[in-house]
Amino acid sequence: MYGAGVAFQPTSSAGGSSKEKKRRDEDDEEEEDDNEGKGTDAWERAYADERSWEDLQEDESGLLRPIDTKTLVHAQYRKRLLLRSSTGGSVASRIQKGKLECCGEASLQNALELVHGYLSQIPSYGHREVLILSSALTTCDPGDVMETVQRCKRAKIRCSVIGLSAEVFICKHLCEETGGTYTVALNESHFKELLLEHAPPPPAIAEYAAANLIKMGFPQRGAEGVVSICSCHKEAKVGGGYTCPRCKVRVCELPTECRTCGLTLVSSPHLARSYHHLFPVAPFDEVSPHGRPGQRLPTTCFGCQQSFVGQGGAQPSLRTSCPKCNQFFCIDCDIYIHESLHNCPGCESQHNSSV
Repeated sequence: MYGAGVAFQPTSSAGGSSKEKKRRDEDDEEEEDDNEGKGTDAWERAYADERSWEDLQEDESGLLRPIDTKTLVHAQYRKRLLLRSSTGGSVASRIQKGKLECCGEASLQNALELVHGYLSQIPSYGHREVLILSSALTTCDPGDVMETVQRCKRAKIRCSVIGLSAEVFICKHLCEETGGTYTVALNESHFKELLLEHAPPPPAIAEYAAANLIKMGFPQRGAEGVVSICSCHKEAKVGGGYTCPRCKVRVCELPTECRTCGLTLVSSPHLARSYHHLFPVAPFDEVSPHGRPGQRLPTTCFGCQQSFVGQGGAQPSLRTSCPKCNQFFCIDCDIYIHESLHNCPGCESQHNSSV
């Protein structure tokens, strides 16, 4: 009986210890859950206190950051140090620097006076145009803004305004008097559209634009390796350069004016960049990689001489064709011709060969 009792006692103690251990683990888990819950609540309270809308404000870059008095004081202190070091502590220099900053009320009259001073020096055959981006609802002018508007009208300055807030009467009156356009942006995409509408030059007014003929020469580039004297730098140079078609004098760059005969020397791309809005290159026609039955397609691009056929038997690349000269171009040359060059190389080569 004693041996049986001895054998039974360890078993009962082991069962009790396992129950106590299990109970301890459950208590620990409950404490951990309570601690996690308290930590989450504390974090939410701290986030709500620090990130509430009452404690947020926009900084100079437009970001929302919580107000920190220490940070603001430190930033103001650094700004004062930089201002003192840059101006040397002089009162007059600080006043002069303050005048250069954009601050205070918006003044349409001051802006128009500045525009009139700059654009009145432009020749009569040039376009005098200004685009004003305004978000102000008022204008604080030192004088009569109506008289300034009439001065801009007499100087043939075309004023256009894009408003970023609401419509303002004086801005609309300015655009009506000077022949410009006045629009108000509704959102960012609309503002971008309105801004890009002013990228092409406006049509010239017949009574302002006189039809004057200007004599121009289109020189050809000289052969490489030929030694000739440059009229620009008064020295001998080897290769390159351009030859004046009237007096056969060499110049280095285009556009320029011939030093000998006074002829204006330009190239065809220069005129194309100026007048491509009036005479745009016709859109090219897309050509199937396999072409029509019985049609033999060229294997290289007329512009860059790159092969249309991909390496390793790959599928042929996309090609386009000019409807006038019927030359074939790759998609890269197509984009370059219509967006940058504004001249078709195939049409230009046919014109030069006929001349």
